[in-house]
Amino acid sequence: MHHSPHQGQNLLKFRTTDVDEARQVMHERFYANFIDVPDGGAEFMARYDIAALGPFALGRLSFGAEVRIQFGELGSYHVDIPLDGHLAWRQGRHTKAVATTANAAVFQPHGDTALDRVSTDCSMLAVKIDPEALNEQLERLLGRPLSTPVALTPELDVAQGAGLSWVRMIRAAFAEIQVGGLLTRPMVARPLQESLLTGFLLATGHRYRDELDRPKTALRPGHVKRAVEAMHSMPQHPFTVGELAVLAGVSVRRLQEAFQQYVGMTPLAYLTDVRLTRVHDELRRGTPGEVNVSEVAHRWSFGHLGRFASRYRARFGELPSQTLRSG
Repeated sequence: MHHSPHQGQNLLKFRTTDVDEARQVMHERFYANFIDVPDGGAEFMARYDIAALGPFALGRLSFGAEVRIQFGELGSYHVDIPLDGHLAWRQGRHTKAVATTANAAVFQPHGDTALDRVSTDCSMLAVKIDPEALNEQLERLLGRPLSTPVALTPELDVAQGAGLSWVRMIRAAFAEIQVGGLLTRPMVARPLQESLLTGFLLATGHRYRDELDRPKTALRPGHVKRAVEAMHSMPQHPFTVGELAVLAGVSVRRLQEAFQQYVGMTPLAYLTDVRLTRVHDELRRGTPGEVNVSEVAHRWSFGHLGRFASRYRARFGELPSQTLRSG
């Protein structure tokens, strides 16, 4: 058994023949799990190389024996890419597939998850993706808030095209972390993290894909992008249209006209929308009794609770308290 928790900044190289230890490290770096070795585990040898990169956790994992791994809900988006071998997986009641070196598995944050059979020769690249970061990046690319978190197609073709390209980017980033290069510096790591999020959104299937593939949002003028970026980075700031116009570098009138044309609403309506989405995210993750709706609303700059509740209901089709209970 060899276990060295820190090599370089955030790289874990871990080897063990003990199933409980393998489960524990997977829990710490990825998710709570139960690993079952059907044939008694004589050959079991977990090998993990795991690194963090901003909103990503990247791992190269293999087990030396056939294993079955059960999880609950992951709470994150996740991709398993077999580099050798294959794995049979399922999530929720309806999704069931086999991931191969040509076809990766894509998991949603919700739905009980299991790797029913990881083949003995399977070595996989596991990519955990922070849901908030992915949805915010999609909002940035679309230039408007999402009403619900993006749902991804459960399989990703990694044998060709954008899927293959994204896997190559991930592998290159992972290799770079392992040698402790420039990616230890935030000014290099941050743009790369953003590119990996964008690349993933362009490689996977989802309902916004056609819109991203059309160059419409790319043609959105710089002053609109600057105002949108400012609102996403500081949603609780009490922006005025005048202040946004200064940040965007145009007159108030020009900014308002451009927002109507390219975003379909006024700058301040867009800001309200961004804030409502943040409240929704927080309530969905919160626990009743620990999270107070009025405190969350107040934190995101909603002063009048009645008006806030009706706006929220118009936007999400339910009351804030219902989101909190169902979260």
